[in-house]
Amino acid sequence: MIAASQMRPGAAIRYEGQPYKVLAAEYHPGQGKMGGQTHARLLNLNTGTTWELSLRSELKVEEMRLEKRALEFLYADETQCCFMDPGTFEQTEVPRSIVGERARFLETGMRVSVEFLEERAVGIEFPDAIEVKVADTAPPLHQQADSTFKTARLENGVEILVPQFIKTGDAVRVALDTLRYMDRVARK
Repeated sequence: MIAASQMRPGAAIRYEGQPYKVLAAEYHPGQGKMGGQTHARLLNLNTGTTWELSLRSELKVEEMRLEKRALEFLYADETQCCFMDPGTFEQTEVPRSIVGERARFLETGMRVSVEFLEERAVGIEFPDAIEVKVADTAPPLHQQADSTFKTARLENGVEILVPQFIKTGDAVRVALDTLRYMDRVARK
C-alpha cells in the first residue's frame, strides 16, 4: 500500500477493486488545515478507459507489480499483435486495442518492452523515436528555405511533414509521440 501522494506515472495500482496504470500524477500540498491532494489520470487496464480524479494525499492505494519483458514482434492482424520471447520462443498475443495507433510502426523482428500484470499483457513501451524509410514524396527542392515542409508518405503508410531536401528512399527519424520529423538518418 502506498499513499496517493506517492503515485508516479507508469506505476500500476488497484483502486476500488479495479487495476489501473497511472498515466499522470501531480501532488498539490495543502495549506493550513487543508490536506494535500493528488490529481491523477488513470487508465483502467480492464476496460481501456481513462479517468481523471483527485485523491486525498493520505489515501492508501494498493500498488501492483508490472513485469516488463523484451519481446520480438512477429506479425499483426486486424485484432491481435503477436510477439515472441527470443529466449523461450513462447508467443504472446496482445490485443490491438492495447497497442493502439503505434501498431503501424511495428516491424517484423523489432524488439519492444511489453508490460505484464498478473501474466496478462497490459501495455507496450515503444522507443521515443523510430527510423522509417520514405516511400513517396515530391522531388527535393534545394533552393527553398529549410523552414518549409512538404508531405511524405512513409513505408508504413503514415504521412508526415518533412523538409524540402528529403527525397524518396531516404530514411528519417520520427518522434512517435508527435509523429514529427526529427532528422535524416545518415547512410552507412
